[in-house]
Formats: sequence, structure tokens, C-alpha cells
Amino acid sequence: MHIFDDYLPTIRAAMAADPKSGNLKENRAFTSNGFEKGMSFRALNLAIPEKKLMPSLADFASELGLVPNFDQQLGAHPDHVHLKHSETLENNYIVSMFVDIKGSTNLFKRYVPQTIWVITNTIQRAAIHTCLIFGGYVHRLQGDGLFVYFGGKHMTPSTAVERALQFSSVFTYFVKTDLKNLFNEQGIEDIYTRIGLDLGYDRDVVWGMAGIGEISEITTCSLHTSLASKMQGNAVSNGIVVGDHVKNESPFLAEFYSPVCQRTENERDRYIFQIAEERFNYTQYDFAWLKFLKRQSFIATDLMGNLQLKTNPTAMANRNPANLAPIAAVSKPYYNFK
Repeated sequence: MHIFDDYLPTIRAAMAADPKSGNLKENRAFTSNGFEKGMSFRALNLAIPEKKLMPSLADFASELGLVPNFDQQLGAHPDHVHLKHSETLENNYIVSMFVDIKGSTNLFKRYVPQTIWVITNTIQRAAIHTCLIFGGYVHRLQGDGLFVYFGGKHMTPSTAVERALQFSSVFTYFVKTDLKNLFNEQGIEDIYTRIGLDLGYDRDVVWGMAGIGEISEITTCSLHTSLASKMQGNAVSNGIVVGDHVKNESPFLAEFYSPVCQRTENERDRYIFQIAEERFNYTQYDFAWLKFLKRQSFIATDLMGNLQLKTNPTAMANRNPANLAPIAAVSKPYYNFK
């Protein structure tokens, strides 16, 4: 889709600058010990700014009429941040998602830690930027993966589910295609993502402060938050596994869901969680994310079967020309500043 094209050169540059690369055109970064070969933190920030979408991804967001919220704080969902240092508990639905990048340990066979740090942070920034476009809230960074919430008091559960599925599908496509091709160029295999997501309704989710003092965070206590993590572990390479509530909240997507037991040919894998006394049997499903992605209004398929971003996709529900102002603001020659 080319929406991540501007993130890939930084990874290539980091690989080329690695001391083990043997590249004569060395990049040197100044440190307290003098000059050493390798890409620096400052170079990463110049190449992939923290709070600015790269042009290719900015175009994608612009076409969808969506604007990322860079004012977010890690682990501080805006609807529940007031619970910090409070004894209050609240019930509110949420979609929980675990995004895990697998196989990155293999990078230590080829590169020094500084290079791997740049590579994984570039991937993580691409994930965060994309997550913010679709209205997600990054709750926690786990290695080179993410724990993300979708939804809130001003969004319906069905919309939150749709946004979560859109983000997870777009990012999985990036890892499965663009990122894989880049790593294969370097002879590196088995870098992939696994994603699990589930929806807990108001009755299922308790929000409150966990921990003590500043050693704390506002988080959820919910079976469905826990199940999202377990589902991630049950996904195939570059796969997405979702729970019953996600499927039930999107009946129009029924064709994209299939019980995990159909893949594993083991009936015991049908349910991710059971309570026998309550006859509670919670099913987990493989989600056909590529098929889903091809059906999105902003995606087209070329004659070779490759996915392309439409230049004039059908407007999304919340499309608003005013939302484009923050994106246009980064290009002053094209924006009328007063």
C-alpha cells in the first residue's frame, strides 16, 4: 500500500550503519566516548519525528479524514485519567488489544544492540502513529510490542471494534509485506506479528488505579483484557485472533470469522475460556484480516493483486474537513496562515 514507505529507509540506514555491516560509507554518531559507527537516537528522531506522521502515512490519514492525537500520555486514557490517586472505580466498555512483534530476538545474531534499538523503535513508532490515526490509546509498551485500548465514553462499541480491526489489519499488512521484504533483503527471516483483541462491555470492565503513589497506572480489570493477551498467543504468524464479543458486535463481518479449532483441527481450541458451573463458553476466532482489508473503502487491488490506497475513498462516518487542518499545518506553503 506504500503508506509506510517513509519509515523503511530509517531501518535500512540503521542496518547499513551497523558495525557488523562492513559498509564503507559509515554513519558515525558522537557519544561521550567519541565517534562510533551506528545510528544515534538523535538521528532516529530526525528521521522519524515522534509527534509527526511521515508523509506517506500522513497522506493516508488525510484521505481518511482522520487526525492522530499526539497529546496522549502513556497509560492515561482521557476518559479515566481522573481516577489517578482516586479510590473511585468505574465501569466502561473497552476493546483491548495486544500487538506483539515476534522474532526480533533473531536480530541480535546480525546487529549490535544500538542498531536493533533503532530498528525496533522505528517499527514501534509506525505502530503508534497508525494506532493514533484510528483513534487508539496506547496503554503500555511491551518490548517492541504494544498494549492498546480502542473506544471510550464518546464512541460506540461497534465503532471501536471497527477501528481496532482496521488498525490491526493495516499494521499486519505492513509487517507481512513491506517489513518482511526489507528483512529478507538482509537474509533475516521469521519477523512477524501476532495480535489478539477482545471487547468487554460495561458490566465486564472495571477501571481504576492499580499500584501505589507514582508507582501506579489507570488500567482495567477485565476477563476480556486478559483474554486479548491469551488470544495473541494463539494467533498464527501475522494472524489476528478475536473473541466472541468482537464477532457479535460486527455481525456484518461474519464471513471473516472462523473458530480457531477449524485451523488447529482440535475442538479444545474452540473456547478460550469456560466456566462450567455457569455454562459460560467463550469462543475465539481467527480473523481474515486481508480479506477484510480488501473490502475497506480506502483500499483498491491492482491487476497484480497488490493493495493500493484509493485517492478518493468513500468518506468515513466522522470525516470532517476541519480535521485536516492539523495535518495541513505542517506544510505552511499549502496552508493559509493568518
